[in-house]
Amino acid sequence: MSTKRVVAPSGSESSHIPRQRNRSGVGRRQVLVVVGTDKHPFDRLVDWLRGWRRTLPDRVVLTVQHGHTGAADVPGAVAFLGHDELQAAISTADLVICHGGPATILEVRRYGRVPIVVPRDPSHGEHVDDHQLRFARRLGAAGLVVVCETRAEFVAELTAGLAEPSRFVVRADPDSAREREAAVARVGEIVEGLVVAANGRRGWWRPWSRSPRSGARG
Repeated sequence: MSTKRVVAPSGSESSHIPRQRNRSGVGRRQVLVVVGTDKHPFDRLVDWLRGWRRTLPDRVVLTVQHGHTGAADVPGAVAFLGHDELQAAISTADLVICHGGPATILEVRRYGRVPIVVPRDPSHGEHVDDHQLRFARRLGAAGLVVVCETRAEFVAELTAGLAEPSRFVVRADPDSAREREAAVARVGEIVEGLVVAANGRRGWWRPWSRSPRSGARG
């Protein structure tokens, strides 16, 4: 299971959030897309995004962290985001779309957002195994994320999100450290259970040993 943060590769300069993220009109929604750092391309998600955006070019302001996936023609494309830049982008987004990496999902949830998750599928050459699919489905069943495995589901959820962004906001006190810790612990326990069941080894997750402010693996 990958435990990388969405950061610029070692030895390269951290990319900056594109200028087009700034609001420039009433009613425009900030949409953040996080593909992650895995070296397998995630063309399927970026293609879905291209098609969706063409239907409403003036209603959204995109930031697309595309990693090793080609996205030169997508507005707001940036290969990698440093940790602080990622935090800032999540905190100001109306909608967050991401891959099924545990740490990315944890970060999005920690900032009071319900992520729209498109898990990487090894049958499309997007990952080495199906742990993202299993993890995302488990979280979806628990009501912690919205999972999209088809283009139709993706378009439907984004359409709903533009119309009513509050559907993708966690209704909890943002200043309550105890509530944040409980949410992180709950997701962590699910991750550990999946890892142990799949690999027959001891789990790595110990949510009580670290503060949510220290960041999450992913």
